[in-house]
Amino acid sequence: MDIIENNMKTGSAEMHERFKTLRLCVIIPTYNNATTLAQVIQDVQLYTNDIIVVNDGSTDTTASIAAAFEGVQLIGYEENVGKGWALRTAFKYAAEKGYQHAITIDSDGQHFAKDLPLFVEALEQQPDTMIIGSRNMGQDSVPGGSSFGHKFSNFWFKLETGINCPDTQSGFRLYPLYLLKNMRFFTKKYEFEIEVIVRAAWKGISFSSVPVTVYYAPKETRISHFRPYKDFTRISLLNTVLVLITFLYIKPRNFFRALSSKKKIKEQIKLQLFNPLQSDLLKAFSVGFGVFMGIIPIWGFQLMAAIFLAILFKLNKALVIIAANISIPPMIPFIIFGSYWMGGLFMGTKLTDIEFSRSLSLDFIKKNLTQYLYGSISLAIVAGLFFGLITFMVLKLMKRKQAATA
Repeated sequence: MDIIENNMKTGSAEMHERFKTLRLCVIIPTYNNATTLAQVIQDVQLYTNDIIVVNDGSTDTTASIAAAFEGVQLIGYEENVGKGWALRTAFKYAAEKGYQHAITIDSDGQHFAKDLPLFVEALEQQPDTMIIGSRNMGQDSVPGGSSFGHKFSNFWFKLETGINCPDTQSGFRLYPLYLLKNMRFFTKKYEFEIEVIVRAAWKGISFSSVPVTVYYAPKETRISHFRPYKDFTRISLLNTVLVLITFLYIKPRNFFRALSSKKKIKEQIKLQLFNPLQSDLLKAFSVGFGVFMGIIPIWGFQLMAAIFLAILFKLNKALVIIAANISIPPMIPFIIFGSYWMGGLFMGTKLTDIEFSRSLSLDFIKKNLTQYLYGSISLAIVAGLFFGLITFMVLKLMKRKQAATA
């Protein structure tokens, strides 16, 4: 077949060379798209011959169609697994072949190969970047479900990463393979395209986008393997897990990394206290809330819960964490004693008299749990209010002194 030679003549030899220089390939995952696959491959060959077709267990003539194109690298397996597994298989194969980047394009004709140069130009200007092809989702041919899914996915991605991405569901992407090679992924179907970009963002990989054209065939001729109920449920469950990981691990990790980069903790405290973007009331509330969380009887989870809630309610995270450390080991006996003393106010005839001694042990707490719980919650509230009020007054006094000396 002379298809490659003809494409080379009509296409851009320069673009072929740029693909080679960038060690960039095009990956086409496909499952039962025999009617459109050949045209997609021919269109891509106008720009590069570094093409990998992944046959995701097709039962039609997909394999023979791809095999007819000389130079196209055909890989696959007999049983259909899912798009995510096809991409993971292709990424591994491409990395082994020495490719550093890969552009993924769908085989159903939805994407246009004429947009490939946009990715190449963006990569040359922004190396080490994940580049997403942003579709025009406002056009009339876009199905209602796709439009909703697009907005839904963008919202969760922003929540999980803090990054604004205009089209997180687009399958037309450029992946920096060498930055993903040591990552272990878990999903195998459509939800993989969410997992990979979220975890890439967590790893610190930069993101950018390029505008691309999209074509949705008429409903009566459109071939889609997306199963709305099952696949949307999978994506929703994945986002639930990713959000939990975000607030319980990623955001606290990022905060402590930023905190550890400071030379002195005192400098960090000063920086947070005099943060001009936050009000004195917010700072005071953050300190009071931190003290409250440091005393509340959820041992082992106090700091984790404090960080999660501080992020959720947009408090001053540094002040919350610093104040929550009121429960450091030297302070624990005083907190336990104060909790029992406060709890005694609620116990009436069931009051347990205590002394500040070594008898304040875990066994003692177990035997007198009710009094301790009442007291610790009460102490947490009182101490939180006290330290919050003191912080507010100190901040106001310091501002008055600064104004007087100005």
